[in-house]
Formats: sequence, structure tokens, C-alpha cells
Amino acid sequence: MSFKVKFWGVRGSIACPSPRHVAFGGNTSCVEVAAGNRIVFDAGTGIRNLGHWLQRKEIPRATILMSHTHWDHIAGFPFFSPAFSKKNEFVIMAGHLKAQGGIEKILAGTMAQPTFPVPLELMGAKIRFEDFDAGDTFQTAEGIRIRTAALNHPNGATGYRVEYAGKAVCYVTDTEHVIGSPDQNVLGLIEGADLVIYDSTYTDREFNGRVGWGHSTWEEGVRLCRVAGVKTLAIFHHDPDHEDGFMEQVEADARNMWSGAIVARENMRFNLV
Repeated sequence: MSFKVKFWGVRGSIACPSPRHVAFGGNTSCVEVAAGNRIVFDAGTGIRNLGHWLQRKEIPRATILMSHTHWDHIAGFPFFSPAFSKKNEFVIMAGHLKAQGGIEKILAGTMAQPTFPVPLELMGAKIRFEDFDAGDTFQTAEGIRIRTAALNHPNGATGYRVEYAGKAVCYVTDTEHVIGSPDQNVLGLIEGADLVIYDSTYTDREFNGRVGWGHSTWEEGVRLCRVAGVKTLAIFHHDPDHEDGFMEQVEADARNMWSGAIVARENMRFNLV
């Protein structure tokens, strides 16, 4: 029995492959959880490298949980190579798209001409699309319990809590907080979690000029995690303008504020069990 987490993409907004984004990584959001089965949070550009790894390891199935469908969280999906193999099976789930026709319709639209040459129906894998309402709870055959919560983000977003073997990891991006008013949906989702991956796009100093953009700060992540009794906060969804030097300072400041805070890096791993 194991419960492992690996970061394949940690950026927000847009991928930024450059010499100034090497230490923390330039791919957009994608996090893998290995707990009986494979669970993948989001399909940003990081899912391309994850897909190559799944093929090398001959891992034929996974569940992909979408926080939402803004470009930075879906841009890697058309390049997810295991989806083109008939040997593989995937479940793709979203909690914010019922009113828009569902996750399959949205992903198919992004892969339709004239914006992409290879349509969704040419993916050879067995893919099942499931839509739910943010706030629902469900359980997999492997005994994994998944709780969800609605997040404060333009066009909607969903936060996730994955519970397995007595441990819990939470994926909470993209979400915007209200200054001085802790988000009760987030607090209820992350209470007592072992690891919380939180939208920390900005600093508190930057936030006032970006209200309404749908993102939070690493300082708010620390405040929420301390109130909720979380063991470790992973600062995540880094702004593309926050280059390595900036992120190193964030890491130092966060550690000074709370010893439970770390900054997520591409290829970083956690073993919860």
C-alpha cells in the first residue's frame, strides 16, 4: 500500500520554458497521485511528460480530475500520448460544466478545427467522461474517497480532497480569497489534511491589484492551513512572471512564516504512506 504525490507542472496562466524558470519548472498544472490507482489533477502542459512516463511504465488507466477548463489546465491534453492507445482506459471528471454541456463537449471543442488538427474522436483509448456537481463525494473501487468543493474562480472551479490509507491530499486551485474572510468551503475541504496544494499565484502585496482575477496568495494559503490543522502546504500555480530568484525568496519568506510551507517544484515527490 502506498500513497504518493508527484508534481509534473506547477505554473499557472501560461507555460514558461526559459533559463529563468529551471529551478521550479515552467509547465502548467498537472499533479499525479498514486494510491491504489492513478489519479491525475488537471491536464496542463505537465501532463505530456506524465503521459510519456505512464507509457514507459505500461500503466494503462487513470482518473483525471479537472479543477476547471481554462487554457493553462487543459493545454496538455491533446498531447497526452496514452490517450491515443487502444490498450488504455481513462475517466475524465469535472464538477463545473453541466450547464455548458459537460467536460467531453468542452475538450472536443478545444481539439476541433481550425484551432487543432486532431479531433478528440481520434484518441484510441477507452475514455469515459463524467460530470458531477462541485460539493459531491464519491468513492473508487480501490477504496479511495474523493470529496469536492466549489471554488471562487471565474467560470467555476472545483477543489478536491483524496483520502486513502488514513491520509489525505487536497488540490485547491484556482481560487480567489476575500481579504479578512477565510473561505469556509476551502477550510472544510482541507481540515486535518496531510498535504494541501494551494493556489499561491500572488503575494499579499500583489493581490490588491489583481482582485477579480480568480487567484490567491501563498500567505493566505498559510493562514488557511494553520487554521485547518494541515501538516504541509505546497505553494502552487506560480505566476509566470515569478522567475527562479523571486520564487526562492517566496520559499524563504514562507518558511519564516510557517515551517509547514514548501514551494512546489516540477518533479517534486511526496510519500504520504
